[in-house]
Amino acid sequence: MPDDRPVALDEYPVHQVPLSMRHVATGDRNAYDRCIFHVLDHQGGALLILGLGVYPNLGVIDAYATLRLGDRLHAIRASDALGDDRMNLAVGPLRITVEEPLRRLRLRSDDDSLSYDITWTADFPALWEPHHIQRRGGRLTLEGRRFVQAGGVQGVIRVDGEEIPVSAGEWTGTRDRSWGVRPTPGEEGGRLAEENPTEGFHWIWCPVRFDDRFLMVVVQEDADGHRTLNDATLVREGHRDLQLGWPQVDITYRSGTREPTSAVVHLTDPVGRKPLELGVQVLASSPLAVGAGYPPADDWQHGTWRGRDWTDRRVYDLSDPAAHPLAAYGVVDHAARFTLDGQVGHGIFEHGSFGRHDPSGFTGFDSVAP
Repeated sequence: MPDDRPVALDEYPVHQVPLSMRHVATGDRNAYDRCIFHVLDHQGGALLILGLGVYPNLGVIDAYATLRLGDRLHAIRASDALGDDRMNLAVGPLRITVEEPLRRLRLRSDDDSLSYDITWTADFPALWEPHHIQRRGGRLTLEGRRFVQAGGVQGVIRVDGEEIPVSAGEWTGTRDRSWGVRPTPGEEGGRLAEENPTEGFHWIWCPVRFDDRFLMVVVQEDADGHRTLNDATLVREGHRDLQLGWPQVDITYRSGTREPTSAVVHLTDPVGRKPLELGVQVLASSPLAVGAGYPPADDWQHGTWRGRDWTDRRVYDLSDPAAHPLAAYGVVDHAARFTLDGQVGHGIFEHGSFGRHDPSGFTGFDSVAP
């Protein structure tokens, strides 16, 4: 018999629908609730990416952490059965503690292969991203609500006997918190997939922390360049958020690839319609399809059941792209240095471009930059 007793969260006035907090309002198997953090040093020497996700209708909770140092990517992945205590953000050796909501979080790994203890402190208020919706034919396949935030990080990372201090002023932290419905492995293809094949997908997600402001840019386009997601917002303490128009992005790719080395994001200050240029210089890159469990990873993906108390440790060699052919068909997170209106900032230039994309001159899945 299913256990349908109240859980601890039912004591609080936080309900949105007449259900226990044990349940989500949808029966969709793809319901999810998760987060991602980026911790990057300003010189491009290290990029730590970590996250945790809950899949209530699959009964799974999982987490991961990857650290890129040089050409080596150290990864830990952990998964378990989802319990009743949704406030306990821990799987295996990986833990996230909300010490002060929207202000201060503690990120920890107690694993011998890759450990860290980092305090993430917000510098700016959280910013809502646009409501994200995707359909395949008539079916809703993705509906996500997300907020993004940037801040300072302080603590330590330990790997291979090396201790890496994470210090305020020399490192930056960004995070994304999202929930809703998005595809997880095990979906049937069926008629909708057969009759609505993906021709192309182009994505840019770009949170940037400057000393006195935070900038968020997000762009999603179809094969013909039709934009399905669009936002460019500047956040400053004491000011109303400033909308910076319809971003246009010029990307310089490494020849023979779709790997960006630099970019210019063209923005518009609404006061006087002044043009602004966000310069992007890539420092270090980490493909989310290697180690972090994002599609089309072939060794582990989020939400998949691996049994109780599953932990996996890997070290990947990223020096040979041919060793990880699927990485080119997944989103890649690039730690980057940014310039805007005379200021220098740091953050993430997340990019994915697969299949046809007319504005970039890509004609198909095998098309690359000259």
